[in-house]
Amino acid sequence: MDHGTIAAIATAGGPIGIIRLSGPRAAEAVDAVFRPAAGGKLSEKPANFLTYGTVCIDGGAALDCCFAVHMQPPRTSTGEKMAELQCHGSPAVLLEIMNALYRMGIRQAGPGEFTRRAFVNGKLDLAAAEAVSDLTAARTAEAAQNAAAQLMGAVGTRIRQIRDELLEMVAHFHAVIDYPDEDIDPFLFENAQEIIHRAAGTLYHLAESYERGRIMHEGVPCVILGKPNTGKSTLLNTLLGRDRAIVTEIPGTTRDVLEETVRLGPVLLRVSDTAGIRNTVDPAEKEGINRALRTASSASIILAVFDSSAPLSDDDLMVMARATGRTSIAVVNKCDLPSEVDMERIRRQFQNVVPISAKTGEGVECLTKLIPHLLGLDNAVFDGEMITNARQAAALARAASRCEEALFGAQSGMTYDAVVMDAEGAIAALGEITGQNVTDDIVDKIFSTFCVGK
Repeated sequence: MDHGTIAAIATAGGPIGIIRLSGPRAAEAVDAVFRPAAGGKLSEKPANFLTYGTVCIDGGAALDCCFAVHMQPPRTSTGEKMAELQCHGSPAVLLEIMNALYRMGIRQAGPGEFTRRAFVNGKLDLAAAEAVSDLTAARTAEAAQNAAAQLMGAVGTRIRQIRDELLEMVAHFHAVIDYPDEDIDPFLFENAQEIIHRAAGTLYHLAESYERGRIMHEGVPCVILGKPNTGKSTLLNTLLGRDRAIVTEIPGTTRDVLEETVRLGPVLLRVSDTAGIRNTVDPAEKEGINRALRTASSASIILAVFDSSAPLSDDDLMVMARATGRTSIAVVNKCDLPSEVDMERIRRQFQNVVPISAKTGEGVECLTKLIPHLLGLDNAVFDGEMITNARQAAALARAASRCEEALFGAQSGMTYDAVVMDAEGAIAALGEITGQNVTDDIVDKIFSTFCVGK
């Protein structure tokens, strides 16, 4: 890889446009396009202080009035010399500046290259570097909080502590075996068992948090299912807080699947409003119902909507059948009207039943609190120890499994080397998380998913 000076636009549109540079020529390159209002060059100004001035391309007229700053290692995010231009957000201005930098031999940064340089230069471990991507993509405050904690070392610090304990145990074993004449305390299986047991418990706990972390990070596919005119579209509009779906009293109004994202505390619910389930000969409506059933088959949560003001019908029973054995909530709508529905039948079929009026909002708060509870996120702590990364979760599971095998070996009286071999397998898996032993191919794949400028 070319380790020269790189530059990229680090903002995605808006009133402010930031150009970042990292590498040995960062300040020199900005000197060529930026004129401090007080005179001199940016590189002659104190590091880490904003300087006001103008951008002038190839000695021409001022193109923009902006701020610039240069930074010197080790007090930089990449561990290299860095500089920034903080301009107005005009795409034309930013493009002119980038073209001028290219003419000076500054290279366009690749995806995630700033963060990759931070990893290579020891400013971040790999777990923290991956948290940058999570933080950029966070769509809830809780997801951002969890990612920020990981960026500050919540995962990496815990993993290094466990890895160091296992390394010390293994090193002690090797010292006893390799230097029998030295006065070294003997290797005690009792001590090893305590270390390995503690490590396995922590690693399994972290690995098991991935499912909740994935839900928080990616959102939850949720389908609203019901026969026509039960209030499915009204429910979607109520959850959204705006009119998104067309609502009429004519059965079969909804023909296609309509997906919207609803935030319920820490949960992003990817809600799909679907065609009403019923027997029909209309080809278009029948296709809409087939799409509804396909969507329901892949959803994590089904909101099965029933009309409180009408008796259960054969179409309602079809909806019940689709929700059987799934994570589902019976949403008994129109509770503001006189009740005609068989609530006992619904309660026998569903563990979770919530009467609501999507029209008036009654009961909707109970529904929105129940969903995070079903997903195990209602009392979650977003301290960075909720794993959101599949690669990390897989490595944690492997490390925990090897610790478990080492513990079984120690308790079963196996030879020292068999126990140590499993412990070393756990150490290797933990090193993959922090990047202490990870292949270039994996690193390339990780940073290829980043956006340019990060």
